[in-house]
Amino acid sequence: MSANQLITEHIDLWTSTIKAKNSQGRGSSKKRELYGIKKLRELILELAVRGKLVPQDPSDEPASVLLEYIATDKEHYVKDNKIRSRNELPEVTDEEKPFDLPQGWKWSRLGNLSDIVRGVTYKKHDASDSPLSSTLPLMRANNIGNGLNFEQLLYIPKTIVKAGQLIVKGDVLIAMSSGSANLVGKAAQAKNDLGSTFGAFCAVIRPFSSLLFPFIGFYCTTPIYRGQTQATGKGMGIQNLNKGAIELLYVPVSPLAEQHRIVAKVDELMALCDQLEQQTESSLDAHNLLVDTLLSTLTDAHNANELSDNWSRLADHFDTLITTDYAIEQLKQTILQLAVQGKLVPQDPNDEPASELLKRIAAEKEQLIKDKKIKAQKPLPPINDKDKIFYLPDSWQWCRMDDICFGITSGSTPPKSEFNDLAGAPYLKVYNIRNQLIDFEYRSQFVNLDYHSTKLKRSVLYPGDVIMNIVGPPLGKVAIIPNSYPEWNCNQAITFFRPIEKNFNLYIYTYIKAGVFLQSIDLIGTAGQDNISVTKSRSIALPVPPLEEQYRIVAKVDELMTLCDQLKTCLTEAQIAQLHLADTMVKKATS
Repeated sequence: MSANQLITEHIDLWTSTIKAKNSQGRGSSKKRELYGIKKLRELILELAVRGKLVPQDPSDEPASVLLEYIATDKEHYVKDNKIRSRNELPEVTDEEKPFDLPQGWKWSRLGNLSDIVRGVTYKKHDASDSPLSSTLPLMRANNIGNGLNFEQLLYIPKTIVKAGQLIVKGDVLIAMSSGSANLVGKAAQAKNDLGSTFGAFCAVIRPFSSLLFPFIGFYCTTPIYRGQTQATGKGMGIQNLNKGAIELLYVPVSPLAEQHRIVAKVDELMALCDQLEQQTESSLDAHNLLVDTLLSTLTDAHNANELSDNWSRLADHFDTLITTDYAIEQLKQTILQLAVQGKLVPQDPNDEPASELLKRIAAEKEQLIKDKKIKAQKPLPPINDKDKIFYLPDSWQWCRMDDICFGITSGSTPPKSEFNDLAGAPYLKVYNIRNQLIDFEYRSQFVNLDYHSTKLKRSVLYPGDVIMNIVGPPLGKVAIIPNSYPEWNCNQAITFFRPIEKNFNLYIYTYIKAGVFLQSIDLIGTAGQDNISVTKSRSIALPVPPLEEQYRIVAKVDELMTLCDQLKTCLTEAQIAQLHLADTMVKKATS
């Protein structure tokens, strides 16, 4: 099957195979990877470097002749003192050769084709942030990406830069050191003389002949190059390449005429991949926008009839709309928002209205204060129109979170000497709230019981308490304390809600999960880290349904979330099958 057939006959596979990324926080970029197109790019490069992308022409001058030309050029460089004489590099052994080459090709070492020039360590006081007529830009590893970029440059005086340290047309700048094995060896070619130098953690691959410029630039993008550099990088924590290792990299060299055909075809097919990528991204963005628009019609509905009509419109296209991770997560959020707006389950006129429930809770709280079981707090302002972020059913009522809870506060941090890994009161940090549940197995620690019961009495947690992180991003992670331990504790980045009516806790948990309260709360914080103060946590406006309706809401949310999880499982299984299919297609094409 030709390369064109591999692309065109499996276009749906390449464009529909998408992998979810693990990303957190508001500043994260795209949460998806176009895995199929990524694998297609790898396949194109793999076929090219194996001689399977374009047909061989028996009339082409073989690579052995080209290598003789290059060897002659190399000798001239040595004679002219442009490069140092060095020992002959060993032939590529049969054990090293990862595949057989077509007729007319030949294995060589990168050091036989190019000079490897290491960067220079410039002193800090020589570098400046501002360009001057007397300085040159300094290229570093962070300037190597999809090509060369000119961001976050430093500038070095021209007088201390040697001629051989200038990046010229055809040079390939490579990262010789990195904290990640995936980044060491990353490379990009200069298409013109850059008029810049390069730093100590970089090197340039400088072909001995301009005839090799396109081919060496192409080679440094291929899997065979990346695999060797990542395997060769050595070091504890910091991965390093040395000049000798780069010189020994083995290179499958094709006839010069075929090199031109290969590079032209790769450029053509990569441009096609760019188009597929752009079209796929646009299609996914359009799909996400359609999901948001249709789901918002449910939460924006003004009455039951409008909600029913909007749901019917959505249901007609459910099998083509709710088909991505994003769509399922948005559906979950819509369910939660409908639940706390009183639109998920019907109201029952026989239910005791929320106003009566809140009166009983207020009386009980007043008695607790009189009995000195809880402290009186500074009164909060009454609910205003800004707090009422949506209309409520007649039997519902707004209140402050503080109105229905025991004293709302946050935790604190004991001294290190009071912690241990084996026994005591389990101590929670924000990272223990995972997927809206307590995950104490994840980096668990305990605080000594004596300290817990004497110094941390204010922040003791009990099973059933609702906890929420008040430092982010992301804010509003929430969980219910399980009964696996009788008492818990937490740090100051967590606040907790203990409702006076204990059965209120599941609804509170549902409301915080919906996240709508964040629309009406003023956040504080600096340097990208948002915070909700304890006072703001006490002030959260809560739409309160009748207690019986709360039970129905929680049950319906659980039922629908289970269905969403089942849908997500089916989608994940289908995505995994597509990932395997894409991998298998690449392996089959290169075997």
